[in-house]
Amino acid sequence: MMIWLLAALAGALAAGVQYGRRALTARTLPVALLRAIAAMLIVALLFRAPAGSAATLAPDVALDASESWTRATDSSAWHAARDSAARSGGALRRFGDSLRVGTAKDAPTDHASRLRGVVDAATGSGRPVILVTDGELDEPELLAGLPRGSRTIVVAKKELSDAAVAALDAPHALLAGDTVQASVTVVAGAAGSGAGRLDLRLDNAVLDSAVVAALAPYAERVIVLHGVAAGAERGAVLRAVLHVAGDQEPRNDTLSLGVDVTRAPAAVFVSTAPDYDAREAVAALRGVTSLPTRAFYRVAPGMWRTDGTLARVEESVVREAVRDAPIAVLHGDTAVFGQPRAASRGALLLFAPPLAEDGEWFASAAPVSPLAPMLAGVAFDSLPPLSVSAALPRAEWQGLVTRRGGSADDRRAAVVGWETPRRIAIIGASGFWRWRFRRGVRADAYSALFGALYDWLAAGRTDRRAVVPDVEPLRAGMPVRWRRGAPADSVATATIERREGTAQRRTLSVRFSEGSAVAETPALPPGIYEVTTSGGNAVLAVNQSREFIPRRPTVTSSAVGGEAAVGDVPAVTDWAWVYALVVLLLCAEWLLRRRVGLR
Repeated sequence: MMIWLLAALAGALAAGVQYGRRALTARTLPVALLRAIAAMLIVALLFRAPAGSAATLAPDVALDASESWTRATDSSAWHAARDSAARSGGALRRFGDSLRVGTAKDAPTDHASRLRGVVDAATGSGRPVILVTDGELDEPELLAGLPRGSRTIVVAKKELSDAAVAALDAPHALLAGDTVQASVTVVAGAAGSGAGRLDLRLDNAVLDSAVVAALAPYAERVIVLHGVAAGAERGAVLRAVLHVAGDQEPRNDTLSLGVDVTRAPAAVFVSTAPDYDAREAVAALRGVTSLPTRAFYRVAPGMWRTDGTLARVEESVVREAVRDAPIAVLHGDTAVFGQPRAASRGALLLFAPPLAEDGEWFASAAPVSPLAPMLAGVAFDSLPPLSVSAALPRAEWQGLVTRRGGSADDRRAAVVGWETPRRIAIIGASGFWRWRFRRGVRADAYSALFGALYDWLAAGRTDRRAVVPDVEPLRAGMPVRWRRGAPADSVATATIERREGTAQRRTLSVRFSEGSAVAETPALPPGIYEVTTSGGNAVLAVNQSREFIPRRPTVTSSAVGGEAAVGDVPAVTDWAWVYALVVLLLCAEWLLRRRVGLR
């Protein structure tokens, strides 16, 4: 009511300033009253004065039921959270994987701490919510969408010493006999962690080990491990295993990834004219795709050498590698093995430098193509010149267009490509190595061009199997992502069988939407699964949920929300007719002023 009192005083002051002592005379009093009321309503609108009384509603209660309550701690924090939720009153619901009705006595078993369901339900009902949590919530920014009157209650956990393997970045396909490089991220919990050892294992074989120094609370460290993959072709499990004395949470010490050990490379680079362009293109191919890559160089007619060791290899071996590789790059004489498109069955890149110099050509534009999104931010005017072939075949798209130095009208395509019947691209230029060597924005442009090109080719590579698991480490609670293999059917069937425990088989139907190469199926419990599908087998590793990975709390105990709630005091601004009344009052005042002779 204080706002209305101030508004009334402001209205009286406005009338007094306008009419002075005449406001109290019988002739002027009606006009002054109209001015006072209009001014009072204007001030009330400006300060959102209340237009009624509030209704008191009991808030709903949402209890975080995620597994993070059980990480490296005892059960006291969970019991305190249950008691706090019970004392808060209102309807009790649990959230994590989903929002549902439940009792506080059930153990916390959810694999996530998602807020979306809580916010959507509260927005629909308009009732405030009391969130009882350990503070480790996904998407905490959603709390602003809760109704006014909502709040969070964070129950602190007394965590013990803990270190966890948070991420494992490694190729999904390993070439037998080649070096495997894996990047492993180790994080510590709220109490920090002692020193230990990190192992990289392929099935039961230890590929490499590294010492891990003691970690401060919530510290993070990235460790790169190397090893040589060995054995027959098979589906295998690559594991990063952490050993720390005194670690109180063993469930987050191992992170597994299902990989394919193969004796045939997934990407083959062949150059008949090794130069700087070839060297940089091979490095980019290995860095972008993370696929087992073999490079072969022809150093003399009929004489081939492998990249790295420069060991001699027969031409028949090179020809066979190109034919069977899911991704092949031919540099120099692209017809060295005959018709280029017949030499390989997979995705193909023909890197054909011009035979003769024809002046300097500068990259000028990236037309609409699969490469365009990655090239959108490239500063073309800062790039060194290229040598460009006089004419490239007419293709489905042009990825890079160049212009002759000093002429904006003389243009040539430097990169073209086709989507069907398989992915094929042609680079008809040389001199890209200058972009790479000069660093800065030029090196970034090189990475953008070849990264986009190799990513596009890798997405189109074929696999004999109808469906294969995605390449990222999978955790419990996450949907299983599948990638389409060689068959073009929209539905693929896969049979999965868990290795350990009860060997229960289940059959999945993986459905791909039109034009998509990726599909999802429901989450699986943690474990190692054998996948059988038409064309071959694979290994799928499901790790413990991300709730077991330590992270800083994302929220604290506080009032949250800002949206209107049911029972809120209505504001005068919510009534449209008040605005119309102000206009009518001012108009009426103006008419009465004229009648009484005031200007």
